[in-house]
Amino acid sequence: MRNGICVAGNAILDILYPIECYPGKSELTTITEGITRATGGALCNVAMDLASLDPSLELSAVGIIGDDADGDFIEQQLEQYENISLSGLKREGRTSFTIVMCENTTKHRTFFQYRGANAQLCEADFDWDKIDAKILHIGYILLLDALDQEDAQYGTKMARLLREAKQHGIKTSIDVVSEMGNRFEKLVPPSLKYTDYCVINELEAQQATGVLLRGDDGILQKENIKRALEELFRMGVSTWAVIHAPEGGYGMDEKGNYVEKRSLSLPDGYIKGTVGAGDAFCSGVLIGAYQEKQLEEAIVMGIASAACSLSQEGSTQGMRSVGEALKLYEELSGNTKQ
Repeated sequence: MRNGICVAGNAILDILYPIECYPGKSELTTITEGITRATGGALCNVAMDLASLDPSLELSAVGIIGDDADGDFIEQQLEQYENISLSGLKREGRTSFTIVMCENTTKHRTFFQYRGANAQLCEADFDWDKIDAKILHIGYILLLDALDQEDAQYGTKMARLLREAKQHGIKTSIDVVSEMGNRFEKLVPPSLKYTDYCVINELEAQQATGVLLRGDDGILQKENIKRALEELFRMGVSTWAVIHAPEGGYGMDEKGNYVEKRSLSLPDGYIKGTVGAGDAFCSGVLIGAYQEKQLEEAIVMGIASAACSLSQEGSTQGMRSVGEALKLYEELSGNTKQ
């Protein structure tokens, strides 16, 4: 019987720069005090969040970090969690890093990404004889160059990898990176055909499905969310399609049941950083999927996990156990956003 969750994909060093405001082209802004270094990427964020949510959960990591000081830093952070196996983590090349510019007042973030060793992750790095997980979560599509390559039979190498996982009896979960341009329509749909759990944000869902979810005025088009979820199922998702946004979590299961849960209204000054909130939400949903909870319970766990993440500047420092996260949700649930 399969146990645990395998988390694969991007392992990144995030360098966070707090700034007064984001400048226009050729303009200057000031970097203020509080520059920090932290792990980032789906592999690090989700694995570490899951390890905090449930220290008894068996976790394994598959990815590539550089044979350098930044790779040492990432490995040291992951080693702090006894329930994460690093046997599938390779060391070669230069570690991927992201420069994150975060506005002090709005907390809006802008990312400058160096692919590094992550770009080399490919099908050969997955030893199916050793991966005994119940669920494989991998991210981010559009940021894993080798797996984003075209495949004559399945559309992309990522789609082929996900199919292979399903052939071995492993449930699949994906995440994608927010990116402007036309690569979504080429790289995301092939993978959806072999995805059991799709957890993405509203902008990613909009680009993947073509359904308008946030207009030029910045307002979430909630009336269109159900249609976008239905489209994700039409594109191939088998079990859960989930969309998260600052306003809440929205999902649909394989029976067509629709779930909508509002985000928590957090106290003034509570939000210290937003850099890992999306992965935290995903981790909460994955815990629900792994424990075979109903979708509504999983989305509540996702919202609770994201709220924990927002309490600290780094990607994973704010995460708590499942019990503590749900307690926070209960304490603040009377103040859900309208």
